[in-house]
Amino acid sequence: MARTSHTPGRTQQLNFFDISGRLYLVDLPGYGFAQAPKKVVATWQKLLKGYLRGRASLRRVFVLIDGRHGLKAVDDEILTLMGESAVSFQVVITKADKPKASELDKAIETTKAALQKHPAAYPEIIVTSSETGQGVEAVRAAIARLLSEG
Repeated sequence: MARTSHTPGRTQQLNFFDISGRLYLVDLPGYGFAQAPKKVVATWQKLLKGYLRGRASLRRVFVLIDGRHGLKAVDDEILTLMGESAVSFQVVITKADKPKASELDKAIETTKAALQKHPAAYPEIIVTSSETGQGVEAVRAAIARLLSEG
C-alpha cells in the first residue's frame, strides 16, 4: 500500500513495488505542477527523464494527465521522450469528477488527437476518479494484462 497526498509534489524519488515477483510497479515523481521549489522540481524532472530515457525494457508507462487541464506542453515533452526511447505508454486521465462533462470530453478528445503523433502510445485512454472509483478497475485490468502477457 502506498500513501498518497492531496499536495502535489510529495513523491520525490523512485518508489518500487514488487507485484508477485513478476512485475515492478514504479511510482515516479511528477514532472508538472508541484508545491516545491523550482530547483527541487528540476531535480525530479532530471531523475524522471533519466529513468525513462533508453529504457526500452519498460513494459508500459502510465502517464497521468489531470482531467481539469488536459495535455500540457510538459506532458507532450515526456511523451516525445518515451517515443524516442521506444517506451510504450498509456494515458490515464485523472480527476474525471472535477471538470464539467463538456470540459472533460474536450480534454479527452484533445489528448486522443495529440497521441496520434506518438507511435509508442497505447491506444486506449483510461479515465479515472479516485473520488468515485471510476476507471480504477480498468487500470487494474491493464496491469493484470501486462502480468498475463509475461
